[in-house]
Amino acid sequence: MKSEILVLGSTGSIGYAFTENLLSKNIPVTIIVRDVAKAKNLFQSFNHVEIIKGDAQDLNLLKQVAADKKYIFHGINYPYNEWFGNMDVVTNKIIEAASLNKAMIVFPGNVYNYGNTPLIKEDSPENPCTRKGALRVAIEKTLRDAADAGKCKVLNVCLPDFWGPNVLNYGIKPIFMNALNGEALPYMVRQDIPHQLVFTKDAAEIMVRLMQRGVQKSYENYNYGGQVHPTMKGLLNRISRLANAPEKIKLHPKWLFSVLGIFMPIMKEVKEMLYLFEGTVLLDDNKVRSIFPDFKETPLDEAITETLNWFRENQL
Repeated sequence: MKSEILVLGSTGSIGYAFTENLLSKNIPVTIIVRDVAKAKNLFQSFNHVEIIKGDAQDLNLLKQVAADKKYIFHGINYPYNEWFGNMDVVTNKIIEAASLNKAMIVFPGNVYNYGNTPLIKEDSPENPCTRKGALRVAIEKTLRDAADAGKCKVLNVCLPDFWGPNVLNYGIKPIFMNALNGEALPYMVRQDIPHQLVFTKDAAEIMVRLMQRGVQKSYENYNYGGQVHPTMKGLLNRISRLANAPEKIKLHPKWLFSVLGIFMPIMKEVKEMLYLFEGTVLLDDNKVRSIFPDFKETPLDEAITETLNWFRENQL
């Protein structure tokens, strides 16, 4: 069976979950990756995956592979300090590739567009309070303009912070690695307020369902918020218990990121995002839940255990 779906960023956090979801349903997928060995390791238990070595910034390759695709998943991401000049550029290239077959671009959005807005709905005004938030607004406007111009269709699914297997960013990996090593779990600024997080496998299921459902308009956006945890202290201690580790948390204060930012460019970029950890920002996802009333999140202990096992098998 020939693949109709091109996934970009398949070895990253959310792209991995999206690809795995499709392959688990025996849906053929084509992926472009820089590290073929890593991709083969991640997807070794699945058939129906076509692995092409390359870079999404290679427009000629992108157009060649995308020419007959109906869907392109835009899971490309860069470290914060490499966003400018990369995220916007690669998005324009993906649009150009999608325009060849008027494909649907499936884009995992985030809350940065809305700044310090306590409750975000699909029609909430964009009000970024950071440089990266402003860039996300510009990128999504580029996608919306391309859809309005008839170049492609766009399905934008806004997500909060995510966690799960193969989520290797600075905020998540140390939590699970430290739990497995019996060490204190690191977290940022505050542990005593509600925080919304999404398990990547649940986010992937929602995105795949929406993709298969199709869009009525050229550009559609949905929120999916996952679960709201009353406090991060409760969640972190739950992770420790399931890892048979002591319930210990190491809280990184805000001032620390100012110091680290002097020496580490990425920490300077992290500093401007700390508003998301000083207060509670929530996505209202009633719209998508009403579309899929049968959808249920993975039980929390099951999700934590699966993530711990993945890190144990792949990172220790």
